[in-house]
Amino acid sequence: MNRIQQLFQNKKSNILNIYFTAGHPNLNDTEIIIRELSGAGTDLIEIGMPYSDPLADGLTIQQSSSIALKNGMHLDLLFEQIAAARQHTEIPLIMMGYFNQVLQYGVDKFMEQCKTSGIDGLILPDLPLYEYEKDFKNIFEKNNIAISFLITPLTEEHRIKKVDELTRGFIYMVSSNSTTGGGSEINQKQKEYFERIHEMNLKNPRLIGFGISDHASFNNACQYAQGAIIGSAFIRALDKGKDDIKPTIREFVSQIKNDPIVINQVQ
Repeated sequence: MNRIQQLFQNKKSNILNIYFTAGHPNLNDTEIIIRELSGAGTDLIEIGMPYSDPLADGLTIQQSSSIALKNGMHLDLLFEQIAAARQHTEIPLIMMGYFNQVLQYGVDKFMEQCKTSGIDGLILPDLPLYEYEKDFKNIFEKNNIAISFLITPLTEEHRIKKVDELTRGFIYMVSSNSTTGGGSEINQKQKEYFERIHEMNLKNPRLIGFGISDHASFNNACQYAQGAIIGSAFIRALDKGKDDIKPTIREFVSQIKNDPIVINQVQ
């Protein structure tokens, strides 16, 4: 059992997973962001590996990835930064990117670096289920790295069951058939999708992502899963507060976890 599995064992609801792109807004912000998110009460941190062709990502994350690459971010540096942050926190850490990046780096070397630096899980949207099961499942398990697969409203039931069989972290429920960074309101079709998945009684916990951006949409998503993932909204907040990201991070997490109206009243 690794930190991700321990988290879901110990906390059953309202799990907040925040995504950021490593190397954005500044090259050496990774450790600061991880430590501040951890200290502010985030449950799980998803670290984006900058990539030149992020197919599943919307404009906000695409732009942050482009900035990170221009800043000079690369995987060796990222592993160093994660290892430094890991000395100060036991929060579960996930790397999110594309399997082409892993292949180019070298699968064995990449997995070893994940284990050494303190990574607990991976999300690789372009890694086919059958290839994972056939060629890579053993190396993930050998290094105690939890894999999380994605499902969408169009994913067929037999594939959802296969995802549930192979997942070792959580099932990433994409809220709509779009890229990241969409609207924040959950519509009736999405509710029907969430309820349909709930009724399948899957063995793995679920987090809802895409379109979760504020306190209201986070709470709404948590009615249908163990928690939710926020990415684009956090990156936009970092862009606005890039000159002093520590208070920006603390304020963002506070607004997600608490009613903003109450926060304003307290102030």
